[in-house]
Amino acid sequence: MRAYVYRLATLLTCLFLLTSCWSSKELNEIAIATAIAIDKSDEGYLLTVQIINPGEIASDSPTNRTATTTYRSSGETLFEAFRRLTVQAPRKVYFSHVQMIVFGEEAAKSGIVQSLDFLSRDHEMRTDFLLVIAKDTRAGQLLNILTPMDKISSSKIVSSLKMSEQNWAPTYAVKLDELLNKLSNEGIEAVLTAIVVNGDPNVGKNSKNLEKTEPSTTIQIAHIGVFKGDKLIGWLNEDESKGFNYFINNVTSTIVNVPCSQKNASIEIISAKLSIEGHMEKNVPHIEATVRVDGNVGDLECNVDLTNPRTIRMFEAMVEKDIQSKMESAVSASQDKFNSDILGFGALIHREHPDQWRMLKNHWNEEFKNVEVDYTIHATIQRTGNITDSVQRKDGE
Repeated sequence: MRAYVYRLATLLTCLFLLTSCWSSKELNEIAIATAIAIDKSDEGYLLTVQIINPGEIASDSPTNRTATTTYRSSGETLFEAFRRLTVQAPRKVYFSHVQMIVFGEEAAKSGIVQSLDFLSRDHEMRTDFLLVIAKDTRAGQLLNILTPMDKISSSKIVSSLKMSEQNWAPTYAVKLDELLNKLSNEGIEAVLTAIVVNGDPNVGKNSKNLEKTEPSTTIQIAHIGVFKGDKLIGWLNEDESKGFNYFINNVTSTIVNVPCSQKNASIEIISAKLSIEGHMEKNVPHIEATVRVDGNVGDLECNVDLTNPRTIRMFEAMVEKDIQSKMESAVSASQDKFNSDILGFGALIHREHPDQWRMLKNHWNEEFKNVEVDYTIHATIQRTGNITDSVQRKDGE
């Protein structure tokens, strides 16, 4: 009898602990958002939300309808603009699957911290989405562009951004947590990658844009935007963007072109590792950056002997020079052009010399311009490919 009572009590306890599906939402009751665009408006915020049309994504017999639909609303606050979507969207918009937040350039220049407050506070928002800036266009227009290889333009942008970061290195994928950390910590400024529209945005939202082998309007990943506080203040060019990524140890692979006999050889960087130290010399911050890269010969357009160690060493020296030049351009842009410590030199001094940092932090804007950087670049070419000489060299023999 006692055992029976014990089992019954255990069963009743388990029943109270089971929550079942009390918070579940049926698919026919929600609209799944994949991207959000935030622009400035006269009222305050202009919000554009990209919604999936699930029938066009999953159907084996798609119709002429687009795979996504965009809804637009405005409000004095971002929260008000989100709630005002309910007067247009036929279902409750579900934001847990958002892949990307796009800020319009004007909105980014005026400050993004108020927007980030809502995005980080809302319980439906996850923090693994990427944040980018629509350069030279409104963010809402970007979400209307139809892309040929991916039915959902936000998925195309996210995929292109990650591919560019991993294989070309002038871009940087930023998630919400990282952006918030940079905006709240001392001695480091934020960056976001730009997205541009090539062509007429009004043409790009028409399905005829997808009926050409070369679409009239396309979306392209651009370079890195520089922030001062929470405001966008300018753009790095491609070399400066690559130099930035070397400094933050974010180069997975890229290409370095080196001159040879009035032509070029392309060296594929397959690994890049940064070691950086900060120290004080007579109360002046000093940075020592060491980069070790491994590479392969990917393309050879000149007559050189790759079996000769001197040739390999010559290429390695030119790769080292190229990388240092890009890193120097990133430092020059951050110090002279923008006076924004996107490279995190202040944060490095803060970690390694906290006592000195307490004396520097109140006037770091002035001190940052005087930071000197020493470079040590070690390049190693490991492989020359399946052939040791250029095809041109063989043809000329």
